[in-house]
Amino acid sequence: MSDVYAQPTTGADPADPATLARYTTLRLGGPAGRLETATSAEEIVRSVRQARRRDEPVLILAGGSNVVVGDEGFPGTVVLVRSRGLRVVAEDADTVTVRVEAGEPWDDLVAATVENGWSGLECLSGIPGSAGATPIQNVGAYGQEVAESITGVQVYDRADDSLGRVEAADCGFAYRSSIFKYSDRWVVLSVDFRLRRSPLSGPVRYAELARALGVEVGDRVPLADARATVLKLRAGKGMVLDATDPDTWSVGSFFTNPVLDRETYELVRARATDLGEPPSWPCPGDMTKVSAAWLIDKAGFTKGHPGPEGTAISSKHTLALTNHTGTASTAALIALARDIRDTVHARFAVTLHPEPVLINCTI
Repeated sequence: MSDVYAQPTTGADPADPATLARYTTLRLGGPAGRLETATSAEEIVRSVRQARRRDEPVLILAGGSNVVVGDEGFPGTVVLVRSRGLRVVAEDADTVTVRVEAGEPWDDLVAATVENGWSGLECLSGIPGSAGATPIQNVGAYGQEVAESITGVQVYDRADDSLGRVEAADCGFAYRSSIFKYSDRWVVLSVDFRLRRSPLSGPVRYAELARALGVEVGDRVPLADARATVLKLRAGKGMVLDATDPDTWSVGSFFTNPVLDRETYELVRARATDLGEPPSWPCPGDMTKVSAAWLIDKAGFTKGHPGPEGTAISSKHTLALTNHTGTASTAALIALARDIRDTVHARFAVTLHPEPVLINCTI
């Protein structure tokens, strides 16, 4: 699921394999200056080192599911990460630790863990992209985050041209963030996940998932049931890649849920007195996470809202901005995102921040 080879739609030559629209789930992005495919950790490191000797910038691109590439593309070397495989590197009576290559398709990994009776990733089913991308943004959904399972990340350190390992405690994991997200110092080569030997899921933490499963929050369910239900919920929101469904031609959630201090949260509530209570969740440090989808909807951007030049909000989920016609440009998508951000700020005094990595473009 992580490798999407869509036809480019930004005016680039469809026959040009360097057009990055071929390698992103948005089907957007201009050409790469140089395009290289790496099928192992060694090839990834070699490509990065060679680009450095040429004094070229480097973009590491795997599934292309959490990146927005500008219409002008990327002027340096783009390394397509296509390494594959997972193996057990440690185990005991209760747990198993698997090392997963950076290019392993994420949902293939989740399916394998469920099949093997390893609990810990089942609620992350259906997320597009590669295993190596998951620690970068601390991927999470339906009450699970990879930070709960990752024990360490094998990396190439560009700062001192060395191979190493970043332990989980040093990854700086936070809500949809890590030390890797806004730094090009480290290239992820593989990731270690410690999982429980159990036929049952972890405690179901997400109310929507609990309702769909017909259980109470905190209950455990068979791994296969958790996976199947998450896949069904995600598909209903256009969050499972489908080449025939324009609602999935996106990066999933474009904005993160804002985490607000008490004063800002009370201001949002005051401005929403005629709209009902905003969905929210308590966070450490007297902070509150508020639903970005609710803020966007109440600011006037409903499901299916059309944007410029063939862009649109997904008809299934307010947080997904799509290249709906397949003929849009990155500039048009960014214009839609900017309009949403500015309108939400004017209405609720909250600034939404993009979840995907923006390459050669900005809102």
